Amino acid sequence: MQLQRLAAQLLSCSFLLAVASQDLQQVMTDTHHPISPQTTPKPTLADLLTIESSASIFYSYAREIDLGAIFSDVNARNTLLVPTNKAVMALARKPHQGSGRIGDGIEISEEDFDKASKQNVERWISAHVIPVCPRRFTDRSPVAYRIRQLLQQSPISLSPDSRYPTLLHRKSVTFSSAPDADPSRPEWTSVLLNGEARIVDKKEAMNGVMYLVDGTVSVD
Repeated sequence: MQLQRLAAQLLSCSFLLAVASQDLQQVMTDTHHPISPQTTPKPTLADLLTIESSASIFYSYAREIDLGAIFSDVNARNTLLVPTNKAVMALARKPHQGSGRIGDGIEISEEDFDKASKQNVERWISAHVIPVCPRRFTDRSPVAYRIRQLLQQSPISLSPDSRYPTLLHRKSVTFSSAPDADPSRPEWTSVLLNGEARIVDKKEAMNGVMYLVDGTVSVD
């Protein structure tokens, strides 16, 4: 019985040694083919807005309208001028109120109120989006394709005296040099938006750039 027990133990040991030998050979083989490190892609603008607590009001408005979908569109290339919560709260009239008479005691139906509010929000959000590259580029010529590549690779310049159209029809924004501009610091820290608002932070996404601003863009 003891011999049988010993023989069983030896067989078990032999099996374990064989498995270990195979594992060792596999490890040695794998060293000739090192595993490529995994790279995490950049977040989308929607991802950045989701985790940016200081811009939660802007994103709450954006999610109420269809336009907000472009923040998740990986094929889009947009620049966002995102007002901080403090900047939005400082507005005498909130974005959904617009410049009209909504909320001034005028009696309108709930349906008309919701429709007008949504239109005001869409105009306000549109004024804070600079479309660097169109989402749908119908021209398929090699030249047009190259232009699109360059646009996608090159964010807008915030150099003084630059001007860019926003998604809001006939609404542009300008950048000018701040009084305390420091050439040694990043470009975005040394400019004013529309001559008054400062950019307080910059974050890059796979589908654009987001600038946090301590002011808002007027839709008037």
